[in-house]
Amino acid sequence: MKSGVPKGENCLVDMDSKAGDLFSAEPADAAGSGGVMGRLWLPKGLSPGVAKEWFDRRRASIRPWAGFVDHRKFTKPRNFGELCQRVVRNFDTYNSNYTFIFLGLILYCIISSPMLLIALAVFVGAFYIIHLKSLESKLVVFGKEVTGPHQLGLAGAVSFPVFWLAGAGAAVFWVLGATMFVIGSHAAFRELEGGSEMEELFMEPV
Repeated sequence: MKSGVPKGENCLVDMDSKAGDLFSAEPADAAGSGGVMGRLWLPKGLSPGVAKEWFDRRRASIRPWAGFVDHRKFTKPRNFGELCQRVVRNFDTYNSNYTFIFLGLILYCIISSPMLLIALAVFVGAFYIIHLKSLESKLVVFGKEVTGPHQLGLAGAVSFPVFWLAGAGAAVFWVLGATMFVIGSHAAFRELEGGSEMEELFMEPV
């Protein structure tokens, strides 16, 4: 059956229409896969493919966890200069490990707080409903059309009271504080890769 769509080498693609704005719907094949995500618009920089690629890159660059937590490699810095050097170099060496520690603390905080889970569910549900309404017809608030970026803001405003009741602010500060303590302590007391040869460079006091 002929679809009426031109095919072959003479088929020209309207790049302007394809580009659209920054926030656009997922391709049709993604929508046809049956997943809800295919029908929701997503920022192109936050598409599942990009997120998976970033996650795979991070996972591939993780240093062995056995060496990461080896207690024999933890010593007190000799001086302030060595401490600073350890922090800088360990952040570079164990960047991916630290990233997964941060994500793990976020996940623990969310799982351990039922109210926070409810608040996130309210936010996702509000955003989904707002988006579906905008697909049916133009959604106008205070005389202005609610576009893609504004839908997130509107969903956040709707769910803000629930986040406030859930103590989201305290959870954020807890995650940041725990991250700084765990990662900072590891970076400061973990010996540099390269053993004593690297340590000798920072023996003289600053």
